[in-house]
Amino acid sequence: MKRIKEYCGIIGIAGHPQAAEMAYLGLYALQHRGQEGAGIVSCENGRVYRHVGRGLVNDVFASPGTLKSLKGSMAIGHNRYSTTGTDKKENVQPLLVNTKSGFVGLGHNGNLVNSKKLRYKLQQNGAIFQTTTDSELILHLIAISQKHDIVDQIKDALTKISGAFSLVIQIEGRIIAARDPNGFRPLALGKLDQGYVVASETCAMDLIGAEYMRDVHPGELVIIDKNGFKSQYFTNAQKSTHCIFEFIYFSRPDSRIFGEYVDKTRRKLGRKLAEEHPADADIVISVPDSSNTAALGYANASGIPFEIGLIRNHYIGRTFIQPQQSIRNFNVKVKFNTVGGVLKNKRVVIVEDSIVRGTTLKMLTQQLRNAGAKEVHIRVSSPPIKFPCYYGMDFPTMEELIATGKSVKEIEKFLGVDSLGYLSIEGLVSSVPSEGRGYCTACFDGKYPVEVEKDFEKEQYE
Repeated sequence: MKRIKEYCGIIGIAGHPQAAEMAYLGLYALQHRGQEGAGIVSCENGRVYRHVGRGLVNDVFASPGTLKSLKGSMAIGHNRYSTTGTDKKENVQPLLVNTKSGFVGLGHNGNLVNSKKLRYKLQQNGAIFQTTTDSELILHLIAISQKHDIVDQIKDALTKISGAFSLVIQIEGRIIAARDPNGFRPLALGKLDQGYVVASETCAMDLIGAEYMRDVHPGELVIIDKNGFKSQYFTNAQKSTHCIFEFIYFSRPDSRIFGEYVDKTRRKLGRKLAEEHPADADIVISVPDSSNTAALGYANASGIPFEIGLIRNHYIGRTFIQPQQSIRNFNVKVKFNTVGGVLKNKRVVIVEDSIVRGTTLKMLTQQLRNAGAKEVHIRVSSPPIKFPCYYGMDFPTMEELIATGKSVKEIEKFLGVDSLGYLSIEGLVSSVPSEGRGYCTACFDGKYPVEVEKDFEKEQYE
């Protein structure tokens, strides 16, 4: 099972004397959303400072003088996972360009679905791209806008892009936060001492002592300067289609997204899963860490005790070197180890948040049996993933998704488990906060809320 990868974390700090330091701490809290690169852009008295690099936040800013060099009371930060483009350093954000209206820094969480068409048109008009990310398109559109005011230029650019985007934009003396009209990705607004903060998740606010105020609304611009903040809209909000996978897997359980705490929702998913797919078993365990709270919900609803049956290694680096000597299932063993005393002679329910390809879960099942588990029953706190995502999740093609080509019984046989049960789409939707909200479930049912660009042929746009 290929683990689903998160799609970037963003933060903006305005009106704080240690803005870069606060942004750094916020990125540290958002590390789970992207581990390929990180960066911060700050400004002071018209001067702009930028530092980006590949790797984890702590590595990128390891030098003692780096944060001190990022001067100013305003800063934006970004953790990167490459939804589009490669993981080369030139793609690490925040991006920074010098336009006719001054320096513009940008951090983007999400994925544009009309990027091929836009990139071709811009190149035909002479645009020179420095990166392979779709995020750079937004900067080009801002730069060529015929509007006179920089805020109007940004609004003009945002009306030309389609898909998922939560943005932090830094211009002289101001930070602007924006969210796509469908509200795919979360973006929260908070108060920090005499200033303000915007962040992908509230866990970043908790670390720096900021107070959550509200979410940035779909289709909204929040403009923050030394006098406070004001709200404008660049388009009419659509019916919200929040990414439901933020609740299933992406966000930290201690965060509040889309108006609700993630932990609370995941426990509901587990309880609903137990209702739909009970099991005759001795213990419930999770695949740590993302399914921990769903497993607790399942255990609570089923009356089956929750136990720690798997230990996860949290210290695997990106450059981990595998031994030349062959070790069976090495990639799984280096991530998870079984607790034999808990599993031996037990009928085990293992709660997982999702299954993509299923290969890792198959090996994990064998590890449980090797540790002495009598029976292994898998319960999944999401429906079968049958369709790719175009709004910022790293799901592979339909051909690679195990649920696209196999029935539940066939997957059960492939995994080598005694039983397999998925949460239904209806059960999932009934477990997330629904008042005034809608969700994207395209990866389960193929119903894409925003039209996706077809395979691009240049002749179409000449």
